[in-house]
Amino acid sequence: MADFGAEVIKVERPPHGDPYRYLSRLPGMPAAEEDYCWTIDSRSKKSLALNLADPAGREVLLKLAAAADVFLTNFQPQLVAKFRLGYDELRGVNDRLIYAYLTGHGERGPEAEHPAYDQTAYWGRSGLMDFMHYAGAEPCPSPPGLGDHPAAMALFGAIMMALFQRQKTGQGMKVTTSLMANGAWANSCFIQAAFAKAVWPERARRTKPRSPLTNHYRSRDGRRFFLCMIDPEKDWPRLCGAMRREDLIAGERFATPLARRERVEEVVALLDAEFARQDMAEWARRFAQNEVTWGPVPSTAEVIHDEQMALNGVFVEIADAPGGPRRTVSSPIAVEGIEKAPPRMAPAVGQHSLEILESLGYSREGIGRLLDSGAVFAAALQEKRTA
Repeated sequence: MADFGAEVIKVERPPHGDPYRYLSRLPGMPAAEEDYCWTIDSRSKKSLALNLADPAGREVLLKLAAAADVFLTNFQPQLVAKFRLGYDELRGVNDRLIYAYLTGHGERGPEAEHPAYDQTAYWGRSGLMDFMHYAGAEPCPSPPGLGDHPAAMALFGAIMMALFQRQKTGQGMKVTTSLMANGAWANSCFIQAAFAKAVWPERARRTKPRSPLTNHYRSRDGRRFFLCMIDPEKDWPRLCGAMRREDLIAGERFATPLARRERVEEVVALLDAEFARQDMAEWARRFAQNEVTWGPVPSTAEVIHDEQMALNGVFVEIADAPGGPRRTVSSPIAVEGIEKAPPRMAPAVGQHSLEILESLGYSREGIGRLLDSGAVFAAALQEKRTA
């Protein structure tokens, strides 16, 4: 929403703010001076640091809610109750408010209060983690944000529908989603198979995939790529043409889909050998000529050099970053005729506290009392005091 010009205010606990700020510092994460997880997920937001346990801090939040279009929280139900931030309570100060609630496991049942991350409620709980490994290998954890970001997009869609409905009725409403529900949606094809009492095949290996035409391979220069060819009658001749092995099209051993399935390990070995004969640039040229559906499998460090992504606006520059502009990943939505707002650097804890309090009509004396009591934290003021 901030990418399209909305004022988005992140309410954080003083003095250290949202723990997500420091996720990139955990052991096992790629080492960098920048808190890059915070950069990607909090760019263009404003930060207001409030102590919600202080009645004066809660009062500030209620004033914000009274003037807001959307209130979004991912507090566990017990924290929503503790701070009296439920839909009914906030609707009392603004009946046009869209109340957006993201949970780990939903609002009902014995696990509604259980803490959750996308590793647990999305990746693990959905069956995705169990499926995503070859036979004989251990499942692996997901990268940060793999479940958080699609769940956020689902909630964004719900918010947009609610805003549209408000145009017709004048009334706000509550919309929800959960990490667990989004994980199930991501794995819904196979979950539906389970509902259909499907018989599960033997777990595949790379050298013995379900189809050699939906498998990954390496070129001579070590570049990995993935073939995704799901029409075996048409796709096998195309692939043979790209390899300049037309002799395999009508050859007895591999001519039919059934023959290739029965000899799948032989086919994979043959393709491994053929692909090892040329560099990726040559295969890319031949694949294009022969209508082979494929995709590169780069490392994440290589993705930032992806020309196709750059040309299509997947990367965008943060101009006000310390030390000069730096790139980040744009949100995956484009609207014809509307330019996204230039992204701003993710805020420090309480960076905009004073600005927001002033916009809510607090006097200089009132702001001073909030700061002195600890109900509000302001980064700029704290820096001055420390200096």
